[in-house]
Amino acid sequence: MIAAAQLLHLLQLASPSLPIGAYSYSQGLEAALEQGLVHDAASAQRWIVRQLHDVVAPWEAPLCWRLMAAFTARDAQLAAELSEKFLASRDTAELRAETVQMGFSLARLIGELGIADEGALAMLRHDADVPLPAAYACAVAALGIPHQEALLAWLFTWVENQVLVCVKSVPLGQVAGQKLLLSLRPDIEAAALCAQSLAEHELSNWSPALSLLSMRHEVQYSRLYRS
Repeated sequence: MIAAAQLLHLLQLASPSLPIGAYSYSQGLEAALEQGLVHDAASAQRWIVRQLHDVVAPWEAPLCWRLMAAFTARDAQLAAELSEKFLASRDTAELRAETVQMGFSLARLIGELGIADEGALAMLRHDADVPLPAAYACAVAALGIPHQEALLAWLFTWVENQVLVCVKSVPLGQVAGQKLLLSLRPDIEAAALCAQSLAEHELSNWSPALSLLSMRHEVQYSRLYRS
C-alpha cells in the first residue's frame, strides 16, 4: 500500500496545477478536431482510447517505466539512452518542442523545490534537452513514489488532459467530460499493465497518422494549443 506521504507527493506531481504548461498542449487532438475526426463524446472516446493503446501504451509509457527504474538505480547511462530514444521518437517540431519545454520546466521545478540531490540533477543535465518522462522519473525516484502508482498517475494525467481539450474544444459539457474520464479507467489500467510487460523488441512508436496531424497543426490557421 502506498504511504500517505508518497500519495501526497504523487498527487502534487500529477496535479493539473503543476506549473509546467501541460494545459497548453493537445498532442495532435486539436488538428483532429479541425479535420472533423473528433466532433462529439463518442468520437472523443474513440480518439483517446486509440491514442492511449496505439501510441502511449506501447512506447511513451514503457519508456517512462524504464526511466523510473533507471533514476531509482542511479543508472545515468541507461537514463541518457532512454531519454535519447524518447527525443528521437518526437518526429514533428511541435511534439519535440512540447516534451522539451515541459521537461525543462519540470527539471527546473525539481531543482527549485530541492527534492532531488545533485547526483539525480546531474543525470537530468546530461543532455541539453530533457524530455518530460525523464524529469518525471527523476521526481518519482527522488520522492520515493512507488513506480506502479506513478505510472498510473502518468497515464491518468495524459488522459485527463485529452478530456479537458475535448471539454473546451468539441465542446463537451463538464458532466460529459467527467463521464468520459470515468469510462476510461479500464483502458488506463490496461495501458499500465501493457507498459510494464512489453519486452524491448515489442516497443513501437509507429503512428504515421498522428505525425501527419501534428504537421498539419503546425500550419493550422487558428489554434488554441501549441501542439
